[in-house]
Amino acid sequence: MSSSSGRAPLADGFANGGVSFWYRAAGRPEPGPRLPGPRTADVCVVGAGYTGLWTAYYLKRARPDLRIIVLEREFAGFGASGRNGGWVLGEIAGSRERYAARHGRPAAIALQRAMFEAVDEVVRVTAAEGIDADLVKGGVLHVARNAAQRARLAAMVDEARAWGWTDGDLVPLPAAERDDRLRVEGATGAAWSPHCARVQPAALARGLASVVRGLGVEIYEGTPVVRINPRRGGAASAVTPCGTVTADYVLRATEGFTAGLPGHRRDWLPMNSSMIVTTPLPAAAWKEIGWERRELLGDMAHYYMYAQCTADDRIAFGGRGRPYRYGSRIDDGGRTDPATVDALWAMLTAMFPAAGEGRVDHAWSGVLGVPRDRCSTVVLDHATGLGHAGGYTGHGVATANLAGRTLRDLVLREDTALTALPWVDRRVRRWEPEPLRWLGVHAMYALYRAADARESASSSAATSALARLADRITGH
Repeated sequence: MSSSSGRAPLADGFANGGVSFWYRAAGRPEPGPRLPGPRTADVCVVGAGYTGLWTAYYLKRARPDLRIIVLEREFAGFGASGRNGGWVLGEIAGSRERYAARHGRPAAIALQRAMFEAVDEVVRVTAAEGIDADLVKGGVLHVARNAAQRARLAAMVDEARAWGWTDGDLVPLPAAERDDRLRVEGATGAAWSPHCARVQPAALARGLASVVRGLGVEIYEGTPVVRINPRRGGAASAVTPCGTVTADYVLRATEGFTAGLPGHRRDWLPMNSSMIVTTPLPAAAWKEIGWERRELLGDMAHYYMYAQCTADDRIAFGGRGRPYRYGSRIDDGGRTDPATVDALWAMLTAMFPAAGEGRVDHAWSGVLGVPRDRCSTVVLDHATGLGHAGGYTGHGVATANLAGRTLRDLVLREDTALTALPWVDRRVRRWEPEPLRWLGVHAMYALYRAADARESASSSAATSALARLADRITGH
């Protein structure tokens, strides 16, 4: 049921915010027990999203005797872990050239291979631990919808080949096979990679939290950390209103919420991303669309989209809304402005006209952590007892798993293939102060939107000069 007014048609029970649609069936969880007072631990993890939970999981599996405490401001999976698009994507965040510049080309390729393996590791652990998260490894389909996007798609495939990707990692699809998989209106090209799986994000977060608790890890929710201190008298500490946790190691796993910690406001930019989900679509619509293999879907636009077909026959569709709030503020309730809902609906129905048979059932937003050079990091300083991981720039579902295993090895002082990866101990310069930060981000996305509009209206295969200018502004 498309809207002639340009407004997205809303379902009778439409919800906006409330964390995300992924929590809708079970309801927004109430936080578990708070920290009951001062505690000591071997390892204290700040943040109960994917990074914190995977880190606790792998540490406890490796050393069951460790006392591990996880502190969470809201409830496990409240942040990006419970709001994302459900892409377990095996691609590195940021530029492989940047990793190679410091550590060499083989190291960058090793990081990429580790990311491929992370997808299978998430699939393996989810099955082994009995976590029901609607996980299907159908790969990811990258689609082009104009001449410039098609040229970028071809360049992406060529560049991947130059960095060691084989036909088994990424393959262009002929039109017939592309349309047999998924019929996207106006598609001019597509490439498919097997290194991606669909997941119900909140189910993965809550299931993993349950497993971690079952292993003996103490998770305290409703417990905000207001300060993290390096080692003093032999122990680092995490300070909360409920008491202080002292530990040999305090590991920060706060991703897009990092800016809220004192001294970290400019470390990573909290970038907003927004999503809508349709009501369940009728069989006739799915017959027209396809999507039987449950691939994840992305495009080659500058102002890109991402989508999945859910287990209950909906389309979950995301993209940028208001990309950044002044002063690194965070709308942590997840509410999305109506103009963004309308824009996402317009994009969705342009790609899948048959989706117009449905309505928008839920809209929400979340934040992801973006470093200044867009490259993720895993850091542990044995002298201070402090460590962190994050800056995933939207690739966090799989990257957090790799980070958790890497932090495990670093804490246990084990020299492994993971601790030799080029993102370990990577230091990134901080973002500019305001108002430069706000002006730069909004100028970049305004240019990208304009570039996409120009490319859609043109038959030229050249990338718009506006997009190249945006890249120069940000160093992308």
